[in-house]
Amino acid sequence: MLIIDKALHERAAAGRPIRVGMVGAGFMGRGVALQIATAVPGMRLVAIANRHLEGARRAYAEAGQGDGQPVATPDELRAAIAAGRPAVTEDWQLLCGAPEIDAILEVTGSIDYAADVVTTAIARGKHVVLMNAELDGTVGPLLKQSADAAGVIYTNVDGDQPGVTLNLYRFVRGIGVRPVLCGNIKGLHDPYRNPTTQEDFARKWHQKAHMVTAFADGTKVSFEQAIVANATGMRVGKRGMFGPTAPAGTPIEEAAKLLPLQAFADGHGIVDYVVGAAPGPGVFVIGTIEHPAQRHYLALYKMGDGPFYCFYTPYHLCHFEVPNTIARAVLFGDAAIAPAGPPCVEVIAAAKIDLEAGDELDGLGHYMTYGLCENADIVRREGLLPMGVAPGCRLRRAVGRDEALRYADVDVPAGRLIDRLRDQQDAAFARALRSAA
Repeated sequence: MLIIDKALHERAAAGRPIRVGMVGAGFMGRGVALQIATAVPGMRLVAIANRHLEGARRAYAEAGQGDGQPVATPDELRAAIAAGRPAVTEDWQLLCGAPEIDAILEVTGSIDYAADVVTTAIARGKHVVLMNAELDGTVGPLLKQSADAAGVIYTNVDGDQPGVTLNLYRFVRGIGVRPVLCGNIKGLHDPYRNPTTQEDFARKWHQKAHMVTAFADGTKVSFEQAIVANATGMRVGKRGMFGPTAPAGTPIEEAAKLLPLQAFADGHGIVDYVVGAAPGPGVFVIGTIEHPAQRHYLALYKMGDGPFYCFYTPYHLCHFEVPNTIARAVLFGDAAIAPAGPPCVEVIAAAKIDLEAGDELDGLGHYMTYGLCENADIVRREGLLPMGVAPGCRLRRAVGRDEALRYADVDVPAGRLIDRLRDQQDAAFARALRSAA
């Protein structure tokens, strides 16, 4: 991070700040706006696009930047940026098309809407930074392939647990220790939570009930670990991951022993999570090394006797770290976390309650479904329904609680971009998925 710090100060001194356009102005978006305005030299949030203008204005106001100048045309946006006036608009395409903007930060938490933003931004030559594991876990490999072809960077963010995990994974691999598991530390997992049960918690932290439900019911950790797997070539050891629960406060070095490490130490490794361990909500990487002298050194450095060594980061600071991702992309051409090739792990939809024929599936973190990780070759072979595709689908038959949904069980709404992208991704990586089966 020190090299990023230095580079940003140099951009500030030269009067050439990185110019960022942000799409979405919710809880996390407002945090990013505040962070850039108050703590990041050499970077300017020049424009915010939001479905409702008042949300974009609120983000700038809370960051001490006034309430933003409304713009509706490319010329108006260009003039605002040139004058140093923060711009707000309901038209995200203005941001994607503006040559004055270096990178688009997508932070809507949506799927189809976000897919439109990201594909357009890539097509128009913008670096794309996602604070959106759900979109990345649904069509990220295709979007990364498109970005590579366009010569731009596609990345999810540092600060969210997957980005922090990749930093740690790269460190562990860089010192010669072979990662065999990338893990996530959670405080709660109950797949039957819903917005009603999470309402009080959401109100306390000024968040949306369905968002905190997705954290509690396992959907969020599934998407997070899926994109870690896709960035590292790892898989899951079983559908839904193992996810052991440790007594509250158990040190992660001890809690990690609840995972079947030896069974996966000789392959590409797995992604997983533990509940209840400390420090939460951090991340950890389990690695191994064969050289006896290096094992001796690790024992000297209080890492234990092996054969498995636990490295961890005790926190993730979400919006605080997002500007680092933007700087890495724009200044160094480096992604914090992005798919390395074909999908390795997908997130599939499972029934949260007994569902009836004719039911229309609601959204992520709502009442009807929760997400589970599954290896991508199995998803393809069994025709399983991706969680990112499930909302809006209508059931053809009754489905029991905890049953995994299949494409054959639903009618998919017509005309959605996310379905077209899924078809393109399946076609682009069909051979790789067949060979993995």
